[in-house]
Amino acid sequence: MGVGKYYFTVRNGQNNITISRAKKDEAVNAYLNYINLGKDVNWLGAYNGKNFDDNEAPVASAA
Repeated sequence: MGVGKYYFTVRNGQNNITISRAKKDEAVNAYLNYINLGKDVNWLGAYNGKNFDDNEAPVASAA
């Protein structure tokens, strides 16, 4: 796992797919797109080398 990248997982049956993005806005956008598609996703946050920081799941803004 790369330090400073943002991660989330997509659960598909028995498979967990971990997806990373370098920028937070790109990660949030991808995460929310998977939610809109009805996928089971879990936000992990930004990896600092040992733990995940900024690990509160983003929510879609009402626009």
